[in-house]
Formats: sequence, C-alpha cells, structure tokens
Amino acid sequence: MLALTFFLRNRFRYLQFCILFILIPAISLLAQRSKSVDVRVKSDPAHRKVTITAGGAPFTEFIFPDTLEKPVLYPIYAPDGQLVTRGFPIKPRQGEPVDHPHHIGLWFDYENVNGLDFWNNSYAIPAEKKHSYGWIRTDSIIMADNINIKKEGSKGILQYDASWTDQKKNVLLQENTVFVFSATTDERIIDRSTTLTAVQDVNFPDAKDGMLGLRVTRELQIPSNVPGEFVDDKGNVTKVAAGNAPDINGTYLTSEGKTGDSAWGTRGTWCMLYGKKQQDTLSVLIIDHPGNPGYPTYWHARGYGLFAANPLGQKIFSKEKETMNFRLDKGKSVVFKYRVVIAAGKNRLSTGRIRELTDAFARPE
Repeated sequence: MLALTFFLRNRFRYLQFCILFILIPAISLLAQRSKSVDVRVKSDPAHRKVTITAGGAPFTEFIFPDTLEKPVLYPIYAPDGQLVTRGFPIKPRQGEPVDHPHHIGLWFDYENVNGLDFWNNSYAIPAEKKHSYGWIRTDSIIMADNINIKKEGSKGILQYDASWTDQKKNVLLQENTVFVFSATTDERIIDRSTTLTAVQDVNFPDAKDGMLGLRVTRELQIPSNVPGEFVDDKGNVTKVAAGNAPDINGTYLTSEGKTGDSAWGTRGTWCMLYGKKQQDTLSVLIIDHPGNPGYPTYWHARGYGLFAANPLGQKIFSKEKETMNFRLDKGKSVVFKYRVVIAAGKNRLSTGRIRELTDAFARPE
C-alpha cells in the first residue's frame, strides 16, 4: 500500500522523467543535424581546379581546364555523400542521359551576348560553326581561402576573374565572381556573386537559355514516358530520351506554388527540385536575390534535369507579354547573386527553412 501511494504521488515526476528520457536523444539529434561543418578550399593550379571539402568530405570542385568552354562547379555532392550533378560528359554514369553536352555541373552564362552563344558552346559544335559561339576563359584565381566565423565554423571563399570572349579572344565582358561555401551536417550552401563589366557596348537580347544553370543526377528528373525535342535560337534540335525508371522521382516546387513541369517559364523568388535517391530525400534549392535584374527570376526548369534561373529571357517565358532586352554600355557593370542549397535527409526542405534561407540571403550585407 505504501509503495502504491508513493507511486501515485510521484507518477507525474515519473512521466516527466520518461518524456525527458525520450526527448533528449531527439533534441541531441536535432542539434547534431544543425551543427556547422568546417569548409576547406584548396587551389590546384597545375590541374586548373580548386577543391572544396566539408568536414573532410567532398563538397565540389571549381574546374577551368582549357578543354572546357566555361568554368563550372563539378561534381557537387549532397551532405550524405551522394552526387547531385549528372556525370556526363566528363564522367558518364550508367543509365544517365547523354543529351546537351554543354550542361556540366553548375555554371553561369547566356545564349545571346552581342550575337554570340555562350550557353550552348561545347566540344559538340563543329569547327565551321564555332565562330557563332562565345567562350568564358578563366584569367586568374584571386583568392582560394577559408574564413573562421564565430559559432559558424569555417567558410570557404573562392574569387576569380574571367573574360567573356569570341573565338579570336576579343573580350566583350570582364567577369569577377565570388563564391562563399558553407555547410552543416545536413545542408551545403553555395552563394555566388558575379559582377559583369562591359569592355564594349553589350546587348543581351531576350533568350531562353540562361543564366545560372545546373544539370542534375537522373534520380531528380521528373518521370516521363514521352521523349522531348528542344530547339535553340539557331534551329539546332536536341532530342531528350524519355525517363521513367523506378528510381526517377524528382519534382519542382516554386515560391508561387507551381509544381512539376508547371514550374517552367514562371516567376518566383525561389525554386526547389527534390526527390529520393537511395535512402535519402535530396533537395536542391535555388534562391534569387532582390538586387538582381529581372527579379523575381523566371525558372528555366525542365523535367529532364536542367534546373536554371533566367531573369533575361522575359519575352520567351511571358509569351511576348514582357520584353527586357538587357544591355550594358561600355564601362558599366551589373551584379547577379544566387544562393544554391543542397540538403539531404528523411524529408525535403520545409517551407519554413526555405523562408529562413531566403530571408538571410536577401538581408543587406
């Protein structure tokens, strides 16, 4: 009887202890998942690349060999170690699509700059047609270093200069880009700020293909039984095979609530592509910056794996209701800023977390 009386008097304390016993691991796990991870940047001039790691594991590489028509971040890894980017054409993987050889990793360029196509240039363009295509040549790595921020671990900084040229190396634009790489145990963040300065008067007529582009792993494609055909501004047709294997399960979601293939050609402050790859859900989020021309951007987000933000193609995406025809006079500059977030976990990035990431990116420096 005394034992029963003692239990009844202390049952609430006992329940509290049980609840606390259950919650402590969950709270510890949450703290662990949100813990900052040190990011390291290492330059390798001999191989014309810069390697970025997070917690000692691969994050990405900035590569700029003479054989590529533009510098890119390739490959890019999720926090769980899985590849987010397509392997083709550098390191093809079995079963992935082999269309659009100019879609490599994460890049920044445009389809029409004073009549030159910087977007579609690749090894696949015949020599007799190369004169119509532009080249982005990396001139120098200005900084490849790490900074330590109190309570946030270390971040990686990469700054480089490049020249947007024709095939004869005549310069149209000078580019200065700064990357800031940061990471937690369940997120990888790439902040890009690119300043373009006109060496001559430069026109960017409205065009479909631009500007920040990412080609993703096959699992993040939207399932489709129908092959596609896509035509560039020169009339070149690229055929894309249908993809509807069991592991293909990606979809889009925009800040305006557009989903799947409906995201293409719509505006939004952010767009996310997500899907299951092996044991985890991968989320790839691109955030536009309020200071960018054409904000909020149009999303050139295709189901076959091209995920791009194009603020300058308004005539195409609006079905001729809007026209931008952006231009830069000689000596003038423009800045484009984007944030790319890659997450891995049981669920996709929540809208609450996306709001936090978007608000932080838009906050004045």
